[in-house]
Amino acid sequence: MLSQPGVRTVVLFEGFNDIKAHDGVTAAGLIAGYREIAARAHAAGKCVVGATVLPFKGWGEWDPAGEAVRPEVNAFIRTSGEFDGVADFDRVLRSPYDTERMLPTFDGGDHLHPNHKGMQAMADSVDLASLECERFTPDGPAPSG
Repeated sequence: MLSQPGVRTVVLFEGFNDIKAHDGVTAAGLIAGYREIAARAHAAGKCVVGATVLPFKGWGEWDPAGEAVRPEVNAFIRTSGEFDGVADFDRVLRSPYDTERMLPTFDGGDHLHPNHKGMQAMADSVDLASLECERFTPDGPAPSG
């Protein structure tokens, strides 16, 4: 994304595949990755919107160990201040009755991928103002200090 011309904002929507892979992923490891990506994007003058990891209970690879990582990562995304904005897709799509699951009305059927309504709900939830930030200037990174 850093080498693509015209990119001003990056929506960082990562982590789910790491969590479901069951390869010893930790919240600390994912958070370190988020920090590195955000820092590189910021250094290149890009705005970064952090997107929370979706609930996926019901998917064949869901387990309590992976689920334990997801809320910790989402709390970091929501509260760390390392992003110029937050797209809280978890809040938008999760069931109020079981916060580890996607609302059935948004579930594409596999308990992992949102359907068209879910995708629309995600798009509608993005604060368009968060896609612009003072960090970006047409000539490169904004001066710091």
